[in-house]
Amino acid sequence: MSDTKAIVTEFVKYAICRIAAQAIILSVPGAWPASANANCATIQSSKPLALRERYLKIAPLSTESPIVTTVAELSATPIRTQARQQKPTFRIRPTKGWAALNVRELWKYRDLLWILVERDTKLLYKQTALGVAWVVMQPLIAAVIFAVIFGRVARLPSDGAPYLLFVFCGLTVWTYFSQALQHAGNSLVRNAQLVSKVYFPKLLLPLAQTLRGLVDFTVTLVVLLVLMAIYRVPPTFRLAVLPVFLFFMTLTATGVALWFSALSVKYRDCTHALQYFIQIWMYASPVVYPISMIPEHWRPLFALNPAVGFIEGFRWAVLGHSVLNPNLLCITIVMSLVALFSGAFFFRRAERGFADII
Repeated sequence: MSDTKAIVTEFVKYAICRIAAQAIILSVPGAWPASANANCATIQSSKPLALRERYLKIAPLSTESPIVTTVAELSATPIRTQARQQKPTFRIRPTKGWAALNVRELWKYRDLLWILVERDTKLLYKQTALGVAWVVMQPLIAAVIFAVIFGRVARLPSDGAPYLLFVFCGLTVWTYFSQALQHAGNSLVRNAQLVSKVYFPKLLLPLAQTLRGLVDFTVTLVVLLVLMAIYRVPPTFRLAVLPVFLFFMTLTATGVALWFSALSVKYRDCTHALQYFIQIWMYASPVVYPISMIPEHWRPLFALNPAVGFIEGFRWAVLGHSVLNPNLLCITIVMSLVALFSGAFFFRRAERGFADII
């Protein structure tokens, strides 16, 4: 600190002498005495000046140049120019044409998918008196009604199985399929604020609904096992194939739901048309009647409905009675994949305008 004080003091004295000398020389020529030069010279003592030159690196003063110090030069680039040169780390741009599915992005947001599944499950049964009992009552009551109307009155065949169990097998599959399709088809409209304000893969919304329905399907499957015990239908190794049919059933529901969810953003009529479409589709599927009632030469055409394959496959796994063959099963698999990929690509193409239209 003492060295710094000495340097500052000497520098101030030196600057005053030089300024005063220049003022006198300019105003009165020859008025600067030699003794003044000597006095100013004595100010530049050896040690303080050495310290000054060592720490501050001050260049000698002259009448032509200002004080120069060796300070690091700052960039003269304007702030706006620097802001333009800084590129953003992530840009959100609308896709063009037929965009890819971008499965990597879906995997990146997998945590959000489980959050949506948990949220939708809680909201569905929040503030309900019966709660999860609705999952059991809907297919069970419908199965009893169908057993009376179609089993007792219409006398429809059931391939040798008890008609109530036969119908409940079909309704177990169809209840999951129809509810997943209905909830997923309206998922974008119900989450309009989320779609228009937050960026995330919009495909997660209908996909969360199809996955949420698996919780209800598991509960209904427990009731089916109870009915099997009541009617003394023993479980066999064929039950191990159920996840395969469940997988293709989920693919079909997701693919069809993607079509309706994308269309319902622009055309709200699809929300109302979806309910009638599901009702018509149920009677076009072997829910209350077996596929054996269809003439054999019409069965490949009938199997273009993917619900035919996984309903009959489910019955074969539970009851062991079905006329499902590998050809019909292959048609079901192909139609499920066609429904999934066509719905996914159409959804991706329409996704770019969701935030503007919804």
